[in-house]
Amino acid sequence: MTEVASIDFDPLALEVTNELNSLSRSKTGTWEHEDLAQVRYKVLRGHKDSINSCQFCVDDTRILTASEDKTCSLWNVETGDREKKYDGHPSCISQCHMSHDNSKFVTSCWDKRIRVRDVETGEVLWTGLQGGIGTCCQFSHNGKYIASGTDLDNCLNIWDTQNGTLLQSVKKHHGSSITSCKFSPDDSRVCTTSTDKITNLWDLASQNVTIKLGGHINVVSCCCFNEDERRLCTGSWDKQLQVWDVSTGMYRSEGPVTFSKGHEGSISACRFSKDGSMLISGSYDQTVVVWDAENCGPKLTLKGHTDWVTDVDITQDMKWILSSSRDRTIRLWNIENSDSIPVVLENKKSMGLRIVKCNECGKPFSISQLDDPQELKMCVFCRLQTSRPLPSLDYDEDLNMPEF
Repeated sequence: MTEVASIDFDPLALEVTNELNSLSRSKTGTWEHEDLAQVRYKVLRGHKDSINSCQFCVDDTRILTASEDKTCSLWNVETGDREKKYDGHPSCISQCHMSHDNSKFVTSCWDKRIRVRDVETGEVLWTGLQGGIGTCCQFSHNGKYIASGTDLDNCLNIWDTQNGTLLQSVKKHHGSSITSCKFSPDDSRVCTTSTDKITNLWDLASQNVTIKLGGHINVVSCCCFNEDERRLCTGSWDKQLQVWDVSTGMYRSEGPVTFSKGHEGSISACRFSKDGSMLISGSYDQTVVVWDAENCGPKLTLKGHTDWVTDVDITQDMKWILSSSRDRTIRLWNIENSDSIPVVLENKKSMGLRIVKCNECGKPFSISQLDDPQELKMCVFCRLQTSRPLPSLDYDEDLNMPEF
């Protein structure tokens, strides 16, 4: 007699029909699947403690994670298998980040050190000692530099990727612990957030803070740029996301655009989609929210984690959302057909949007009540496929970095 797996559906922010409730969980390899749910998802287990960081890499075919169990892991997205496990960290890992050529990754740890490892061999290429507990780290887009932030001395450090030379060390960059750091798309600036409720943009060439943003009323926990660098998003323990126009300077007179009423708990992570149309956020309320970035409203809330959501990411094709949690799991959420889900359609209508059908793929998509549906006949995905590719960004080999 065949044994039926126990029923265990995620309480998504959607109505799950009795027909779906009668189905059982299916498993392939180490993944747990719900292929017939309104928002399909996969769960990956393997870490023995809280997962603090997650990232899509290798053209979205792999996932890199870091955990308080003192290990990093590289996972195969298709099979769910853990292909590599990187041991040797003496303390909890706060964050990991893969280089853009996928050859190495960096970790920041509670032992005040950052480490750069070879992805294939796991060999530690170099170690950098900091003055405080490592809270965050990131590679520049051109792969030349690494930014890291610390607790205790509240310092921003800029490192040479190749040999670990400390190029810049900005003592007391914030009034208290640095919570996140992100290079701007052109690698000219580093954005840092802090428990002091301030966001700083540090200019690498002039070695000065060129923009200081203060709008949140609690800890600023995360930040992200959109691809054209015009918008900078900050997330906070005040349960809000704020989007700043940092390219034109309009933030000085108009302030940020605030995204609220999506989370009931402190926001821990945020990420723009490739085309900037969506904003993804994770929270201590155990949910992931998909926002309509153009209309500043929540499209969909994803529920299923049983503890804080610590990090989020989204694939380049904008079909899958990645989240990590203190519940020791990684989740992949498939949102490619989410625009046709009734709750999403209702949310769009409440934002003053009209629902029309794409002439190319036939799927529904939203436009403003003021837009002419005769002019906007294709959804953003079909428009991207038919438009010319963006020119590649040529990086300045010297980046005008000061000599040391």
